[in-house]
Amino acid sequence: MARWSVRIDPPWSLDAWRDAARLALRHAVPPEQLDWLHGEEASLLDAPPLQTIEAVADTAHDAPTYVSKAFVELAATCVCHRDPQRLPLLYRMLWRIAHGERGLLATPTDPDVLRATALSQAVRRDSHKMKAFVRFREVPGEQDAFIAWFEPDHLIVDRVAPFFARRFTGMRWAILTPSRSVRWDGHVLTFGPGRTQADAPTDDAREELWRTYYANIFNPARLNTRMMQQEMPAKYWKHLPEAALLPQLVRDAGDRVQEMHDREAQAPRRRIPQPASGLPVVAKAAPATLDTLRDAASACRRCPLWEPATQTVFGEGPADASIMLVGEQPGDSEDLSGHPFVGPAGQLLDRALRELGIERSALYMTNAVKHFRFERRGKRRIHSKPQITHVNACRPWLMGEIENVRPQVIVCLGATAATAVFGAGFNLMANHGRWHVLDDGTRAFATVHPSWVLRQTADAARDGAYQLLKGDLQQLVEVKRIR
Repeated sequence: MARWSVRIDPPWSLDAWRDAARLALRHAVPPEQLDWLHGEEASLLDAPPLQTIEAVADTAHDAPTYVSKAFVELAATCVCHRDPQRLPLLYRMLWRIAHGERGLLATPTDPDVLRATALSQAVRRDSHKMKAFVRFREVPGEQDAFIAWFEPDHLIVDRVAPFFARRFTGMRWAILTPSRSVRWDGHVLTFGPGRTQADAPTDDAREELWRTYYANIFNPARLNTRMMQQEMPAKYWKHLPEAALLPQLVRDAGDRVQEMHDREAQAPRRRIPQPASGLPVVAKAAPATLDTLRDAASACRRCPLWEPATQTVFGEGPADASIMLVGEQPGDSEDLSGHPFVGPAGQLLDRALRELGIERSALYMTNAVKHFRFERRGKRRIHSKPQITHVNACRPWLMGEIENVRPQVIVCLGATAATAVFGAGFNLMANHGRWHVLDDGTRAFATVHPSWVLRQTADAARDGAYQLLKGDLQQLVEVKRIR
């Protein structure tokens, strides 16, 4: 059995990995016959380079292998991870896809998919931290030239550099890391080898001004040290000028809050107009519990939907549910009863869950919009699709529910729910049933809304739509098994 060695240069390049993987597939080289080498290491079995295979083998075939865009995106992030097993892992998945497992990525419990998803998530988190915590310092003696030092966990410099080129187009800058450096001259990105922290400035005149500003805008009443350390881990503090102030600011927060409480009220310097019709103004801060969140939402006046609606329809279910279902908005039955998913669409959803063996009582069920939007036709109230302004107005309530419940999985029912969770531009029919990982690590997917199934006029179309909904929800059965 012939073995071959593969070395990717540079090791974070998707194109380099893809060229090697295509060559191996073209010659039907199974994963176990490839040695993926890193750095200067040599093949233990002295396997010849894969690039020489065409000179000694005549097994090539020209049939192309097609993979989904989702797999390409997954591979593009995974290759930036430092795990030496990422390259054989990706080729093993590609081999499986090319040999009959076309729906591999739709099986979230598969060990290879789980591992690749974890690697991808780690790279995305590292990329996000680099965007958030890089701090440029002015180069002494040069005008409009800046250098930043950063220590990423993974090989992400090439991946993240275009973001900084777009953000700081008008200035000349460089980002130095231990393994890679990048420079922007105002027109072109230039990459180079790693550098040391001594190559970057340690301070500049602007930082003292920034620290003064930061200390003055720091709000001790909104201090949440657990959340701050989660979003800004201590290992990044050495990159941040304001980090030196944090211990003192945190230590004095209690005294400053008491001082603010004891301070005598002052009359406003300018007249602030009263809200129209004297309606109560909802506090901007999200309530701490589901109960207080529900009470605050019942008085919400962020959009005009509250006025014709009977009541706010808030989410229901266990406060520690592992699965959250998010729909579009309450319907007529929900508006009258005050409970989500009790009308015809809810009954269809109950049927699908029952057939899959999923207990509705174990799920937390809510909607992206909390008031019923409708048009009157005689005595009937006909559902009307909510607008993006309504979704945005209700976003604090939905985010508050997610923060309190902390589900392992979120299922978006319909395009409106998908927009609320994944953002604008999400194509429901192209991405239904496909797993995504949100910024906080929660896994989520979208499927059609049960009301869409009911709107199908032909029996065959309605049955097909129902099977689509049920097929996507089938994934929740596997989620319950691995809890």
